[in-house]
Amino acid sequence: MNYHRMIPRLAACLSAAAALTAPVAPLNAIPNSSKTPPIDLSAAQVVVPAGLNAREQKAVQMFVEEVAARTRLQLKSTNRRPDEQSTSAIVIGPIEQLKKQAEQLHIDLGPAAQNLPAEGFRIITRVASGRAPTIIIAGNDSRGVLFGVGKLLRTLSMSRDRLMLREPLNITTAPAMPIRGHQLGYRPKTNSYDAWDLPQWEQYFRDLAVFGCNSVELIPPRSDDDADSPHFPRPPMEMMIGMSKLADDYGLDVWIWYPAMELKYDTPEAIQASVKEWGEVLAKLPRVDAIFVPTGDPGDASPSEYVALLAAQSVQLKKFHPNAKIWVSMQSFTQPQFDEMLTLVKQEPPWLAGIVFGPQNRVTVAKLREILPARLPIRAYPDITHSIRCQYPVPNWDLAFPLTEGRETINPRPLDETTIFLSCKDYIRGVISYSEGCNDDVNKMIWSALCWDPNTRPIDTLRDYGRYFIGDRYTDDFAQGLLALERNWRGPLLKNDGVDDTLRQFQAMERTADPRTKRNWRFQQALYRANYDAYIRSRLISETAQEHDALQVLANARHIGADQAIAKATALLDQADAPKSSDALRARVAELAEALFQSIRMQLSVAKYQAIEVGRGANFDEIDVPLNNRVWIKERLTKLQRLDESAKLRGIEEIVHWTDAGPGGFYDDLGDPLNQPHLMTSDNYAKDPSYHDSVTIGFRSELPWRRSWCNHADGHYSTPIVMHYDGLDPTAVYRVRVVYAGDRLDSKVQLVARAKSASEQQEIEIHPLQPKPQPVRPVEFAIPAAATSGGDLTLEWRSNPERGGAGRGCQIAEVWLIKARN
Repeated sequence: MNYHRMIPRLAACLSAAAALTAPVAPLNAIPNSSKTPPIDLSAAQVVVPAGLNAREQKAVQMFVEEVAARTRLQLKSTNRRPDEQSTSAIVIGPIEQLKKQAEQLHIDLGPAAQNLPAEGFRIITRVASGRAPTIIIAGNDSRGVLFGVGKLLRTLSMSRDRLMLREPLNITTAPAMPIRGHQLGYRPKTNSYDAWDLPQWEQYFRDLAVFGCNSVELIPPRSDDDADSPHFPRPPMEMMIGMSKLADDYGLDVWIWYPAMELKYDTPEAIQASVKEWGEVLAKLPRVDAIFVPTGDPGDASPSEYVALLAAQSVQLKKFHPNAKIWVSMQSFTQPQFDEMLTLVKQEPPWLAGIVFGPQNRVTVAKLREILPARLPIRAYPDITHSIRCQYPVPNWDLAFPLTEGRETINPRPLDETTIFLSCKDYIRGVISYSEGCNDDVNKMIWSALCWDPNTRPIDTLRDYGRYFIGDRYTDDFAQGLLALERNWRGPLLKNDGVDDTLRQFQAMERTADPRTKRNWRFQQALYRANYDAYIRSRLISETAQEHDALQVLANARHIGADQAIAKATALLDQADAPKSSDALRARVAELAEALFQSIRMQLSVAKYQAIEVGRGANFDEIDVPLNNRVWIKERLTKLQRLDESAKLRGIEEIVHWTDAGPGGFYDDLGDPLNQPHLMTSDNYAKDPSYHDSVTIGFRSELPWRRSWCNHADGHYSTPIVMHYDGLDPTAVYRVRVVYAGDRLDSKVQLVARAKSASEQQEIEIHPLQPKPQPVRPVEFAIPAAATSGGDLTLEWRSNPERGGAGRGCQIAEVWLIKARN
């Protein structure tokens, strides 16, 4: 995506965000939109009709306990309305029972509604002269009671010994989508979940339900993961049973992400062995509503084998869980496999309930909806947990962040997640997100809120998040801070002074925070990111200046001598590797990493907290990764020291003038949005946030690499990378120099030139489909004169369009167009 074109769009987005996020004053200064003063519920009683079922009682229990946790108030629960003149009441129950017992409970529900939608609710505020206030939560069904309780909880102003409703709340609502959930995998690969025991899981189920989540997706003991984790408090099967029961206690649907782990299912014996293995799990679970079987990542069977396997699995699923359904994805397939699976799906096997759209899908969700049978719904499976090499990468992310914070960092992206949701909402029946830990907690709440009401503004969800999870006094400040963290990732980090402003915002909140707030893991996560971002920016400024100074010395090598220039430049570059233990920002990040391990068991380091690997959220281990080219420069300088003076000088000049394409030439750094003027891009993020049909920027970090090799243009599946040059010398001969990099060095790339003749466009192959050179380095190719004889040139890189997996492979880091001669 061309950054110059992006600037107006980003400015417009951020301006719109600012309009949506105008700060609100603290509670005692908020203007009341009604004539009624704030309603004090500190002495209220919780009134419930007789005969509540177990799940409705659980919702009431959740309300009472969550209020107590935030206020110290112990609200009493009763089946009979207290003195309505002096005691305020919070009435909770399903609407049918409230109607039957309205006189006994002394409540007025107003006009009766008909055909109430599932999971919906009404909240009614009754304030009348001479009577204590009454708040009524009337659920359309048991789930409606739970979600009505959640809505009131995130609306109430709760503080020490105080429970207030800022103004009367009167709302009738129901969810737009029937599936609203998140994957919660108890497995070693996650950055925190593997250390949670059942009480923490129950708390998290509650937290999700408060924002409208009605489904959780579990992972069986055998998946593409290690069998054990040093953090596991229980064996995986025991935990899975406990989590299934917890979800059932609250009336939440239980999905299972169930990968088919064998390479083949091409014999009856192989299928029966899998049926037996799955059956041993399914028989033990208290509740299963659906199984989602991915066809890749992991998964290697053929489409016909998947269909045969799932037909057999469906028989035993009906035995153990009669109402459970089977869903399947179409991910990771090659084009022939995708076509085969589509043919099988169009036969509409009776066991198939729907299709899941997630990462590594060859087509967009709109195209998938177009080609599937109309009867089959689509459930989205958005990756909300990763920032690079993923379904929805951070757009134009500054290289310093992926080098350090990495793929699985704490990643509140409220505006991006809203954009992603809006791009797919018209084609899906619901969502269960792909999550690898609590790093994406904010994103979960954004998606849940949008699935309930697609018109929900991000700022409203963030204010609910700040009010409910951090504290009433932080309602707006924390919401604005989360938006600021997302802005930290916009544009070039060197120029983003807002990063330091973001840190100051959170430091101001921290200075006035009470001990309980400082122990709050969600507060700690935001502080960790704000401090980490600011530390990385500080390092980037310093290391960029040090490299500049070193290159200036090297540029003077012919005057001071190669050896002296090498020595001075090396000393300048070595400054960045000096011990940083005294750096206050770095020390604060270390403290917060420890705090997060203690509070929520986030594993931000392999060495300190036994994270499974650095790429799985352990980004404290990457906090000092070089941000400049010092490793690459010093390695080349070391090799030069063995040569004579003349060769040393030539080598030094190559380093200093690396990006110089010579007279009449052009250089593009395809990983830098500010330095890719010839890359053909489209400003289409709102419609294509997965970059399925657009070129994106990808990342791969190798310590010895030049930093410009660590990010690259990336074309997925059949999307080519295209560069266009005009104003060329039609009489000249040109060469193209290319660095093929990326995270898929095993992929093959083809390069063609397109030239216009008088009657048609001609395609000339520069090189055939061939492996990327290894080790990574520049390679050159001649451009036939016919390709530039018209004064312009279009270069197009392609990879194998039928490739499967994530579709990555057409990955280009640097391009020079060199004018060789006239």
